[in-house]
Amino acid sequence: MGNRMSGRVAIVTGAGRGIGRGVARLLAEEGAAVVVNDLGGSVDGSESSATPADLVVGEIKEDGGQAVASYDSVSEFGSAAQIVRTAIEEFGRLDILVNAAGILRDRMIFNMSEEEWDSVLRVHLLGSFNMVRHSVPHMIDQRHGRIVLFSSISALGSPGQTNYSAAKEGIVGLARSAASELQEYGITVNAVYPGGRTRMVESIPESAVEWLREQAANRPGSYPVADLVASLEPDEALVPESNAPKIAYLCTDAADAITGQVIGTHGWGTALFSPRSPVKAIHKDGAWTLDELERLVPISLTSGLQNPSPRDDG
Repeated sequence: MGNRMSGRVAIVTGAGRGIGRGVARLLAEEGAAVVVNDLGGSVDGSESSATPADLVVGEIKEDGGQAVASYDSVSEFGSAAQIVRTAIEEFGRLDILVNAAGILRDRMIFNMSEEEWDSVLRVHLLGSFNMVRHSVPHMIDQRHGRIVLFSSISALGSPGQTNYSAAKEGIVGLARSAASELQEYGITVNAVYPGGRTRMVESIPESAVEWLREQAANRPGSYPVADLVASLEPDEALVPESNAPKIAYLCTDAADAITGQVIGTHGWGTALFSPRSPVKAIHKDGAWTLDELERLVPISLTSGLQNPSPRDDG
């Protein structure tokens, strides 16, 4: 066991399985006392079970670490507060929040129900707000804190996941804004694009995976998720635990200069995603006319772009 986080207290939501489990175990190995939070539900968020969180707590204790289980949902303001209270009541403080809890309700936008939209936004985006909102007062008092929010490469565009992509892109905005608000208190806030052969990934239909591979081959760059699927590394690189060291690093004192960033952690590599900024721009002194835009935009702003579904006039 290491001691990089000796004396620290961490909450890891969604820690009963997959990437969250790996992060919780590594934080504990480095000396942190960990609240292992997991609702224990299925991929779509239905049902619940204490077993996943209890098993991870047992693993941590067997390895000589400190941990306690939490079964509350991040999606409700009051239950998220209880997760934080668990850390304070059990361990007396809170230093680290890693919010990994999530669900999937994949559907094409023209078939998606209101409930499928709302449930995914509630767990991912509202859940991230709930956990950050209840955690930061304790971190402000200490003038120190580390927050890592799970976004996804799907935030950049993933067919069949408009609800998930919207939530994950929202989390990036939340992380960047919160980082600017909290930096004066010694609190860092970052988002990560994790990945691996998790339950969520395994739940994607093979037909969808094949479609993504075709898009990557025929239209590289059109769908970031497709390019990722097509460039999968060896299986041993895609175990969920491969994300843990990079996520845990963001929780250390050594990472105190990293805040408001998006870090890719899937596989053996890691990447820093730059904030979006204009790639091209056109300007004139005065208002544009439609005639001017029709003439200039295709040869300037959108030069090189191709219509993904050109009309067949034949």
